[in-house]
Amino acid sequence: MTATRPVFYVSDGTGITAETIGHSLLTQFTDTRFVSERFPFIDTVERAHEVAARIRAAGEQYGARPIVINSCVNTDVCTAVCDSGALMLDVFQPFIEPLERELGQIRQRHMGRAHAIVDFETYHRRINAMNFALSHDDGQSIDYSDSDVILVAVSRAGKTPTCVYLALHYGVRAANYPLVDEDLDHDRLPPRLRSQRHKLFGLTIDPVRLQQIRQERRPNSRYAQLETCRREVAAAETMFRAERIPTLSTTNTSIEEIASKVMTTLNIRREMY
Repeated sequence: MTATRPVFYVSDGTGITAETIGHSLLTQFTDTRFVSERFPFIDTVERAHEVAARIRAAGEQYGARPIVINSCVNTDVCTAVCDSGALMLDVFQPFIEPLERELGQIRQRHMGRAHAIVDFETYHRRINAMNFALSHDDGQSIDYSDSDVILVAVSRAGKTPTCVYLALHYGVRAANYPLVDEDLDHDRLPPRLRSQRHKLFGLTIDPVRLQQIRQERRPNSRYAQLETCRREVAAAETMFRAERIPTLSTTNTSIEEIASKVMTTLNIRREMY
């Protein structure tokens, strides 16, 4: 029987850093079931004591020592959370001392800097990219001249969430174009995409998985029939091969992986914000 271990992501900011690193670590341990909760903005000792009490209660409930992935920088807050008796994993601790030695300076304990607006130009680039992705979703706009990438795929293959992720995390101006029956009747690119060939990236998906997704959206419709899904995917893949468009299957691929592959293939160089 799989053991269950409570996990808590505790931060004086959003908790995104702690949760991201913690999740990556915990996925390496498949024989344990983890139940997790995030506690963001724990920036006072009083709040830290409240969190410690909830962590202790979870340990009693599950009969197992809790694990805390901690990104708080205030020493007093960290000490208060430690009173929970949990295994404390500080996401910064392994890196701070080597960096201090290398840089010849002591770190400044600033709370919430990782996800704060410290560069307004960069922040506005992300906002503009998000607006671009939304206004160029599902072929709404015919002007792709300002785009960095155009994702091409049949409906429900993962175009929109990938565009939003690219915009939000990298400030990439990502548009997408849905292949409809009129496009799929030919093995050539739609006319409006031909001048943008160097920006195109094709997404494909297993027809069975596509049918499941479409069934949730439009149950028992022709749109969701397996035969329809098979025909559309086959036609799209034929087009991608004929036009030599780089392609990736989204069937078992996360949005993060899709975005990374798109950027690498099209040589889009941006730092994650």
